[in-house]
Formats: sequence, C-alpha cells, structure tokens
Amino acid sequence: MTRESMEFDVVIVGGGPSGLSTAIRLKQRAAEAGKDFSVCLVEKGSEIGAHILSGAVIELRALAELVPDWKALGAPLNTPVTEEEILFLSETGGQKTPNALLPPGMRNHGNYIVSLGNLCRWLGEQAEALGVEVYPGFAAAEILFGDDGSVKGIAVGDMGINKDGSFGPNHEPGMELHAKYTVFAEGCRGHLGKQLMAHFDLRAGVQAQTYGIGIKELWEVAPKKHRPGLVRHTVGWPLDKKTYGGSFLYHLGNNQVAVGFVVALDYADPYLSPYDEFQRFKTHPLIRGTFEGGSRIAYGARALNEGGLQCLPKLHFPGGVLVGCDAGTLNTPKIKGIHTAMKSGMLAAESLVEALRRDRARDDLDEYGARFRDSWVHDELYVARNVRPAFKWGRTLGVLYTGIDQILLRGKAPWTLKHHGPDHASLKKARECRPIAYPKPDGRLTFDKLTNVSFSATAHEENQPCHLVLDDPNVPVAINLREYGGPEARFCPAGVYEFLKEGDGIRLRINAANCLHCKTCDIKDPKQNITWVTPEGGGGPNYPNM
Repeated sequence: MTRESMEFDVVIVGGGPSGLSTAIRLKQRAAEAGKDFSVCLVEKGSEIGAHILSGAVIELRALAELVPDWKALGAPLNTPVTEEEILFLSETGGQKTPNALLPPGMRNHGNYIVSLGNLCRWLGEQAEALGVEVYPGFAAAEILFGDDGSVKGIAVGDMGINKDGSFGPNHEPGMELHAKYTVFAEGCRGHLGKQLMAHFDLRAGVQAQTYGIGIKELWEVAPKKHRPGLVRHTVGWPLDKKTYGGSFLYHLGNNQVAVGFVVALDYADPYLSPYDEFQRFKTHPLIRGTFEGGSRIAYGARALNEGGLQCLPKLHFPGGVLVGCDAGTLNTPKIKGIHTAMKSGMLAAESLVEALRRDRARDDLDEYGARFRDSWVHDELYVARNVRPAFKWGRTLGVLYTGIDQILLRGKAPWTLKHHGPDHASLKKARECRPIAYPKPDGRLTFDKLTNVSFSATAHEENQPCHLVLDDPNVPVAINLREYGGPEARFCPAGVYEFLKEGDGIRLRINAANCLHCKTCDIKDPKQNITWVTPEGGGGPNYPNM
C-alpha cells in the first residue's frame, strides 16, 4: 500500500487549547520575524471542539498573553465568576468553607465560566485566520520515524477498513504528514504520547502519572434557580474518606448549569462506579433542588491528569515535543488546566520558531524544556506539587495538610511528596470488598449510562476494527472478573464493557460504538490489558457546548 505524503514545517496533533495555542503563537512569532512557516493541525473529532470536554473555569493569564484583544475579537467568554463556595458534604447536609480560608490558588475572582469546546472553536478560527491549515476528522494513528530515529511526522488512520482488518470498497489509505517538528497535543493519556514516552524513555526518573475521571452533564434549569457566575465545588459524600474526588456546579449564561463529578482513578474498591457516584451525588438535599424541573441537554466524560510537577515527563525528543495534557500540565488543586496547557503550547511555539529560523529540523528541542522550567507554569505547578499526593493519607489529613502547605507555607515546603504509584495497581481484590447497591435511576434527575450516552451524540463507523484492543482476550474473564469482580463494567462511564453469560460460561462484550474516548479503561484496567487506539477520524462524541 502506497501512501501519499505532504510536507510541513510543523505538524500539530490535536485541536485542543494546547495545540491551537501552539499554532497561533507559532504563526504570530513567525510573522514578527518576517517568516512564513507552514503549519498543519489535525484533529480526530468531526470538528474543532467536538471531543473537548472540561468543567470549565478559565484563568485568563495565558489567553491574555496569546490574544490580548480577545474580548474585541469575540472570544466566547461571557460569564465572569461572581460568587464561589466550597461545601463539605455529609449524607444529609453540608458545611460551607469560609472564603477567607481558601488558599490563594483556589480562588476564582477574575476567572470566567466557559464552554471549552466553544473556546476551542474560536481559537481554531484565529489559527485559520493566521494561515494554519486545520484538518478536523483526521485521526493521527501512527508515529513516523526517520532513518536517524527522530520523529518525522505522523500518519493519519486509514478509512474504510472492515472489522476483520480487510479493505472495504471505500478504503482510503491514510496520508503521511511529514514535518521538521511534530507537536503532540492529544490531551490526557494521548495514544501517541503514551508511545513516545515508552519509545524515548521520557518518564525516566519521574513518578507515575495519576489520573481522575471527570463526568459531566449540561443542564437547562428553571430561571429562578439560575445564578449566573456561581462556582460551587463540593467534597465528601458520596465518596468515602479514602477516595479522592469531588464535584463542580458552574452556572453559565442562558439558564445553563454544568454539573460534574471527578473521581481519582487510584480508588481501591473494585465495586465503585464513578458514573453511579455522580448520579447519586445529584440526589443530595443541597444539590438536587438546582436540577428539579430542569432538563439535561448534554453528557460526556474525560480522564484528566492529577499528578502535577513530579509526574511530568521529559517534554522534548528528536523531532518533536509534548504540550498540555499530553504531558500532564493540569494544576490539580486549582482544578484548572486550560491556562497551563495554552502556555505550554506557546512556550513550545517560541522554541520552534527559533529553531526553524536557524534551519534546524528533527533535532531535540531542549530549549523548550528550559523555557518551560523558567516559566510561570513551572512555578505554579511547583507551588501545587504537594497537594494531590497528601490525599493518599485520606481526606481528613489531606485537607489539613493542604491548608498548611498552601496557606502557611505558600507551596514552598522544602520537600516534595511522592504519589501512591500507578492507578491500575491500586484495586483491592473483590473478596476484600462488598458490592455497592446503587439506587436505580429515576429518569428525571438520575439516568442510566446508555440513556446519557445518547446525549453525547457519540457515533462511530460500525464496520471497523475495534479501537479498544485486548492484549490477551482471556484476561477479562480469567483474571479481572474472577479476582476483581469485573471492574471494566463499572469504571467505564459509557457502558462499553459488558460481561454476558454464554452457554456455561461468561464472555466480555465490547460495545465500542458507545466509547466517549475518555481513556479510563486504558488507565484503570488492573492488568493493563486494554489499549485505546484511534478509531476512524471523526468518530466519537460530538459535544455541542461542553
């Protein structure tokens, strides 16, 4: 099979905030230098923003640096934060934390509540106006290496391959995109980023990344219950004291409220279902009133990095760089990663322009690493570095330590705490735990998984190879079901994995068409037997306003 190829100065994989910021800054700096470098950005979603999901509250620092006149240019930031609160929930009530006791990094004055998908659509328009070639619907499926071992680009996945791997009547081979440098901006647990970390040993000397799963619904609520600009976070019920996580409720414009729940993927109980914990959370007496009489209008889920500074890999390698959540730049105690992702892309772009001006190509862009270490992103992550690992001691000690570390010590403690280890290794055996009896969904406030998936507009070409690959097809039943109670059926928020009786035995059915591309299975599978690979471009969720 012969593939066609195209040549660019820079190829960017991913149309999220880090990839788009890389593209914009690169074109800006090139124009300032009187150069016109060719930049191509590929995005696996059907359009820019289709696969983007976040809370989201944005801190403006990076956006103001990238596009100072963002307001005049019509950026979709319309809801400034006007009030905020953090509640510690018991099963029947809650206690509000006085705002005066909130650490500086957890305050939201000056921030905006946004749809990150809409912000990315706007950033995509800015990138195209500067001459960036943006190609949505094309999934980067393969890393291409040169004879010298450097990354020389990517190959877009083939279209029209049948389930059995044969070529269908409409088969089209994926195009190769070659570049002097390739930027990987795929988001959390990037498929190619994961391969690059292993190939170039980018994680040598750093701690294992730790993750959470964020599950979100967008609601339209009664006008009298809507408080535009309100940011509310909760910790506590329904999670136990050993499980890290919490919720967010963000009141946007147009009577819309984004509600979500984050559960750290180092949880130990194999019977825990993050999705069902989220549904249960909405029934709390202090929460349910916001949504009663309202209507859910969208649903989605996505994994997020929680490890912070001590889990960052080496960011550069021969021929390319990692930016944003592909590297893991989210600030966990702030619950924000948009501004840090954008800034990492901008730093990479500035390094790329310098290299291209000197006619360099496919070498190791170590000046990007130096720029990152000298930046405010690094400083911010350094201050935040000890918060998340403190919660390995449980919620009570974690909260106490956070207050000491962030308020008294201002994040400058002369030590750095270690994380617990890889998330997939944290599950207890099923015999050590009791099954959890979650309430049945009522169809008004709480919903079953498949009904909610229909509100994500998820669609995949049915006759294609499964993009959830089992290294050993015997492991799900022989090990995961027997020893861990089949956690795949619970950690997936989309009903992708089902254990079915078949004759005298049991088999695992994979409903790949339901997949939200959250990557939780790739992270949490206890034997690391599941690998998420890219389906045909354009497949997956089609989030309208998430």
